[in-house]
Order: sequence, then structure tokens, then C-alpha cells
Amino acid sequence: MDRLLDSLFPSAESIPETWRLEAPLEQRDYLVNGELRRWDGPLATVRSPVWLKEGGEERQVVLGSAPLLDADTALTALDAAVQAYDKGRGAWPNMRVAERIQHVETFLARMREQRQAVVKLLMWEIGKNLKDSEKEFDRTCDYIVDTINALKDLDRRSSRFELEQGTLGQIRRAPLGVALCMGPYNYPLNETFTTLIPALIMGNTVVFKPAKFGVLLIRPLLEAFRDSFPPGVINVIYGRGRETVSALMASGNVDVFAFIGTHKAASDLKKLHPRPHRLRAALGLDAKNPGIVLPQVDLDNAVEEAVTGALSFNGQRCTALKILFVHEDVVDAFLDKFQRKLAALKPGMPWEPGVALTPLPEPGKVDYLDGLVADATAKGARVLNEGGGQSRGSFFYPALLYPVNQQMRVYHEEQFGPLVPVVPYRDLQTVINYVLDSDYGQQLSLFGNDPATIGSLVDTFANQVGRININAQCQRGPDTYPFNGRKNSAEGTLSVHDALRVFSIRTLVATRFQEANKELISEIIRNRQSSFLTTDYIF
Repeated sequence: MDRLLDSLFPSAESIPETWRLEAPLEQRDYLVNGELRRWDGPLATVRSPVWLKEGGEERQVVLGSAPLLDADTALTALDAAVQAYDKGRGAWPNMRVAERIQHVETFLARMREQRQAVVKLLMWEIGKNLKDSEKEFDRTCDYIVDTINALKDLDRRSSRFELEQGTLGQIRRAPLGVALCMGPYNYPLNETFTTLIPALIMGNTVVFKPAKFGVLLIRPLLEAFRDSFPPGVINVIYGRGRETVSALMASGNVDVFAFIGTHKAASDLKKLHPRPHRLRAALGLDAKNPGIVLPQVDLDNAVEEAVTGALSFNGQRCTALKILFVHEDVVDAFLDKFQRKLAALKPGMPWEPGVALTPLPEPGKVDYLDGLVADATAKGARVLNEGGGQSRGSFFYPALLYPVNQQMRVYHEEQFGPLVPVVPYRDLQTVINYVLDSDYGQQLSLFGNDPATIGSLVDTFANQVGRININAQCQRGPDTYPFNGRKNSAEGTLSVHDALRVFSIRTLVATRFQEANKELISEIIRNRQSSFLTTDYIF
């Protein structure tokens, strides 16, 4: 392990030319009211999780800097969004659905041109490997296409009139107002755009603040945003959330809050809004997803899914398996197979072929993980895998902890990193109680092949979590499936279809079914005198 860590970080010359850094990027641009404005105030230094060898030493790479906007500047972006919405009278919220779709399609075409630039920054900013960085970009583009198609389907269904009890009506979806969209650093493109694009395409105006890590990778898209949407429809700000976002929420002018992060941060921000009853929220929050391995199980499959589920992108996923409960009858065999799979995972830099374990972007994360390991080992757990828990700079080699019990911090805390706590159990009620008493309720995974046991556990857990995975790791996709959670894990539901509904409201236009009213409605439609009242069919 010492040799591996000594050779982990490369020299600048050994990096493939395609992925080498140029000079640090000093970004001073932010987008407000259709203009790229220059910030002449203080900047935040953006550091990479990658370290480089230089002169016999290793130093952390400085990627560049990003604007530290103040509250007043952030509020100018909000003012632009408020004016563009104009209490629902603006051009964007009143634009025909087909026209808004054209704007989003224009943006998508411009976005695709920046694939390599964004993928490169994903690797350098958050340490995501090349394969997963490319997948995140491509999946985001696919999500935009799917969203467009879903809106076309939704609009087609809304294009007809309904007649009920002598009342003629048309029900269509209308925007909610001004949306504030904030994404997470682990999926700074994909999960951000799963709220940003539906908010825009449904006619809302948006203030968008990129994730705290993964901030520079939005820079290649700023011109595409500026050129693809009318002024004020999309505004991009930077800075410390405590200063900028707090001011936006306290203004009372945010109508929809889309946020992915911790439940504490979400609660604190929502409390700042002076009219919380008028605030629609779509929140993806904390999770402590358990994997439950039953005594009757395909052990090879359980191990394969558990390794991937616990350690994909170093375990830095809300949907990661954060704790494993393994029955005593199979725990020894499970741990043996798990260690062998873990040992085969390749550590290295994000651009290296086949790399699965990469440096961690979050400052202080290695120290935090060290603290969890120290706490667990002091209370009876062991690090089973060779080299587990060893670190160098921003890199932490995964640690398989066993046996874990409820006295340990890692039993309760969401580690959000490459720690794999394994809890042995004899009585299944122990596991059931863990799920019932947990503050979190996003997902869980069941590994087993006894129909009676699996069926019973599905019934037990269906009212506890948002998704139950059978013989598979926890995950978000496919994007057409609902993504939600219970308890402290989420508010609202996201999917390609659900997100369109989250960022809109059903509005009914109705009249008595009488000849004069029928003629009036027909003439409005025939002469295209309303964007809302229409029978247009989008192909």
C-alpha cells in the first residue's frame, strides 16, 4: 500500500495531453439578465482533488478561481428573474410550449459542443473518473431530450377540452414563478439539470447557483445559456451560499426551491422565507441506505452489487449503500468475497483507464473518515482489507469495517465516502428496527432468494423508504422512475415526468356549455388569440 500511495499522484508531464491543464482559469463572469457581467470583487480559489509531483514533493493543484458574489449582486440576479416572470405576464411564462421547447433544444445543441471541456473539468474538479464523467454528461443530454418528449406528451393530453356536468373546460399546466436551483457536488451537472431544465421548460424563470465543488465546469455553458434563452429567464450566480442564497430566500421572491444537499441546510434556508406556505420545494437530502443480505442468497451477486453500490464514485452518492447488514450464516463468506472484489478495484487518477478509486474533492474529508475509523476500531471493529483506511493527500483507500454496532458513529452517520460498515445479525427484527427507527428513508436493497421472506420485507419497508431494490444496488435510474424519499431524505418527487409537475400547477379554463360560449372559445382558438387556450398538437 505504501508503494501504491507513493506512485498514486503523477507528474504534470505524465498526464495525457488531452487531459492536461492549461493555465489556471480565473473566472469573473456571471450571468444576469442575458448579460455576462464581470465581477471585480474577491474570488474563491478552486482546488482540485488531484495532487501533482513536483521537485520531489506533492502539491495540490489550483484549478483557478470563481466569483465570490455578495448578497446585493445575487439579488440583482433575482430581480432579473422576477422581472422576466413579471408576475406571470412575462414573455417566457406566456410563450407557447412549442416555442419554449425550441429554446431548450437550441441550448442542448450548444451544450453538446462543450462535452470535452465539461468532462475534463468534471475529472479535475471532483475526481470523477473519465468513464463516469462522460456518462454524466451524456446522461444529462439524454435527460433533456426525455424531458422535451415528456412535455410534448403532457401537452398533447392537455390540448383537448373536457365536458363534465354542463361545464366545458381545458386543463393545462402553468408555471409557478421564480425558481432557485442548487445542485450537489457529486453530480454537479446531472442532478442540477434534473431540476433546472424542467423548471425552465415549464415557463418558470430561474436563478441557478452551481455546486460548491464543480463550479468551474459550468463556465463552458454560460454563453449557451445566454444565447439560448431570453434575458432574465436563466441567471447564474456564484459565491458562498450563506451570504448569497440566504439573501435570496429572505427576499420572499423565490417561489420554487430546488435543492440537493443536507436536510439541515434545506431546513435553515426554508426558514428564511417570509412566506413559507407559498414556497414549493423539491429537495433531495441525506440518506443512510442499508443493504440487507439474507441467509438464502446468491452471494456472488450480493457481493458484486454491494461493492459497486458502496464504492462507485468512492461512495460519494446519496444512493450509495451506506451500511450492510449480513446474516451470521453467510457473513464470513460474504466478507471474504467482498475483500477480493475490493482489492481488484484500481486506484489512480480520473483519466487513467479502468480506474475505480480516485481522490476526494471535499476538504477535510480524509480527516473525517479517519475519525470514523478510529471511533469504530476503538469500539471493537476491525479494518479487514489490506491497506484499508490508509491515505495520501486527498486520497483515502476504502476501509471495510467489521463488526459494526450501534455504539459506533458510522452506524448512524452518513459517511459519504469510501467506508463500508458491515453489521452481523441473527434476528431479522434487528434490521427491521434499524429501518423503522432511522431518520432517513430514501432507499434500501434486499439480497435474497426466499420468496416468503422477500415478500414480507417488501411489505414491511414499503412505508419506510421511497424505493426497494431486490438483488440490486440502490440507484436513481432509470430517470423515468420516481426518485424520492421519506423522513429526512427528500421532499417531493423527481423523475422525467414528475419534475414537470413539480415545477408547474394545473390551471383550468371553464365555461358553461352554451352556444355563445362555444363560439367564443372556438374563435379564440381559431384566431390564435391565446397562448394558453389552444388545441395545438406538438409533434
